[in-house]
Amino acid sequence: MVIRTAILVDGGFYRKRARHQWGIKTSEERAKELTAYCIAHIKKQDGHSPRHLYRILYYDCLPSRRSVYHPLTKQNIDLEKSETSTWTQAFMDELKRRRKYALRLGTLAEKLNYNLNPLVTRDLLNGKRVLDSLTMDDFELYVQQKGVDMKIGVDIASLSYKHQVDQIILIAGDSDFVPAAKLARREGIDFILDPMGADIKADLFEHIDGLETPWKHNSLMNTNPEECQETL
Repeated sequence: MVIRTAILVDGGFYRKRARHQWGIKTSEERAKELTAYCIAHIKKQDGHSPRHLYRILYYDCLPSRRSVYHPLTKQNIDLEKSETSTWTQAFMDELKRRRKYALRLGTLAEKLNYNLNPLVTRDLLNGKRVLDSLTMDDFELYVQQKGVDMKIGVDIASLSYKHQVDQIILIAGDSDFVPAAKLARREGIDFILDPMGADIKADLFEHIDGLETPWKHNSLMNTNPEECQETL
């Protein structure tokens, strides 16, 4: 028996964890890395039953094109011309060109602002830093995504009700998926969570059929991305 498997990727979560685990990469390198990561899931067998990839559903938002006031420089920053925006757009374009990928895009909240990094705020309050020492690197752009979690939930429900797959692997790190996961399990879908090594709440275990993180740390550096693309 071949297990039809859909892999759903919370893009914002994946990019953050991948950067933490494997460092900064170009948009093309990160896209190859994600492909290799998903194929690692597919190559894992459930007992003696091989997995067949139905599709990789990737959820994210396009970069903002707005101008945002920066409290340190007291000037507006054009986000469309920023390095982050250029990288994100190139990364999305890389995924669009790859076989078996489907992008599900949400929107960004209207209000964007720069906040001090929490660790920097702590150092200021403890007297370890002074205001004059602040640089632009001490600030983080706060961006709130809209519609991404809803799209993940809708796709889980659709895949489950139509029985298009036997198994769903969700690469994510929060508990917003729980209602959709419970629905999928009621429909007989095997629901696997991959938090990429991140800690999850203890009570989440009762709503999933298992945890699975195929690779950790630097093991992805030794994979052959071209071979993984052929597997798709």
